[in-house]
Amino acid sequence: MSFDKEAAPRKRDTVNPKALLEFMMKDWKPQSAKLPAPHKHAKVFRARRAALSAKFPNDVLVIPTGHEQVRANDTYFRFRAGSDFFWLTGNLEPDCVLVMVPSARGGHDAHLFVEPNPGRSDETFYTDRKKGELWVGARFGVPQSAAFYDVEFARGLPELPTFLERHPLSRTLRGISAMVDGMRAPNHERPGDAELATALSELRLCKDALEIKELQTVIDATKRGFEDVIRSLGKAKSEREVEGVFGLRARVEGNDVGYGTIAASGAHACVLHWTRNDGALRKKDLLLLDAGVEGHALYTADITRTLPISGKFSKEQLEIYELVWRAQQAAFEAVKPGNDFMEPNRRAMRVLAEGLVALGILKTTADEALKDEHQFYKRYSLHNVSHMLGLDVHDCAKARQEVYRYGPLQVGMVLTVEPGLYFQEDDLTVPTKYRGIGVRIEDDLLVTAKGFKNLSASIPSEAKAVEKWMKSLRKA
Repeated sequence: MSFDKEAAPRKRDTVNPKALLEFMMKDWKPQSAKLPAPHKHAKVFRARRAALSAKFPNDVLVIPTGHEQVRANDTYFRFRAGSDFFWLTGNLEPDCVLVMVPSARGGHDAHLFVEPNPGRSDETFYTDRKKGELWVGARFGVPQSAAFYDVEFARGLPELPTFLERHPLSRTLRGISAMVDGMRAPNHERPGDAELATALSELRLCKDALEIKELQTVIDATKRGFEDVIRSLGKAKSEREVEGVFGLRARVEGNDVGYGTIAASGAHACVLHWTRNDGALRKKDLLLLDAGVEGHALYTADITRTLPISGKFSKEQLEIYELVWRAQQAAFEAVKPGNDFMEPNRRAMRVLAEGLVALGILKTTADEALKDEHQFYKRYSLHNVSHMLGLDVHDCAKARQEVYRYGPLQVGMVLTVEPGLYFQEDDLTVPTKYRGIGVRIEDDLLVTAKGFKNLSASIPSEAKAVEKWMKSLRKA
């Protein structure tokens, strides 16, 4: 029987006569008793659980994945597993909960709570519109989950409340599942809950070999998505078409887009998170495309290219583009182990400030503009150049500032480098010829022992290379 209380009949559900239910439950092929082989990366997930276990050797740890969210009335958004839960288990199903309990043998035992799959032995396979097998497809089930995810124990979700009551002094990853938060709060809430979220973010800061492989896969798919867009630019009329073209690649090669695609043409490129994508495409304008494919293993790319819709930059567009590109190259040079996370940003902002002075936009020296008490350059650059990347587009957000933002870069970290300049249409400090131009260039870098590897280096970014790339694709 479904654990979800929302599965109760609603007003629009029909009442099924007893004879129909009896008929529906007869003459089905029995479920296979054969258990699946373990997940091909089960050892990796087990190692990650062991690393978390070592952080909290005496604590029960509760990590939920979350639930489907209502989009409108009784329709739901496509489910996306919680990042920390997936990182520890490889499980993509909704509603599940991982509970790690200290073991007498040392370490923790993993108790994975999942939706039972009674097959055709329970009428809910037909009557439950939200979770019934005939409505949404089969769930994996309890013994199958134990085998596939290589956990010590798998249990049905209905057992979770009683199980948690037996382990009241637990640390819980909060804000993911209202169901789990309700079971633990307020009597069981502990100040140490936040430490669990922090520990998970910090464990995920340095990527293992599997994660790097997954990131390279989605970055390569993202390149193909950008190429799809370039081929469409001769005929596409709107930003919405660009979003759709890229989204097709994301769904064909991956799970979805990793975040809302920014397809910003003309002055829309000066709005950092322009996701309305309802503007027209004009040949004279630039298209700022900030997009990433999220793979089947949930890792996402985050790439930005600013493309001349006509295939060729104008003189003014090229001036701004090349300034941003030089800033990015300067930031690249600062990506190396031991440098603090903000050093690439400082290098890029120096180049941008000097360029803004040279263009006559900043009426002061670069040194004055860069002073902490001034930061005048931010009127035109708006944002820092880097964030961590992985399962989340802004990855590891719960890590401590002294480990992330103000900490040293370490081998295995993956971060974006994305300087930009944005000249608003109504900004009177900017010469008329530059107003409405927005440029951002973004790549995904892996920190290596010798410096960095640009995982997105195959996507052209230098101005002439971009023009050549676009020309070759339009000919094809």
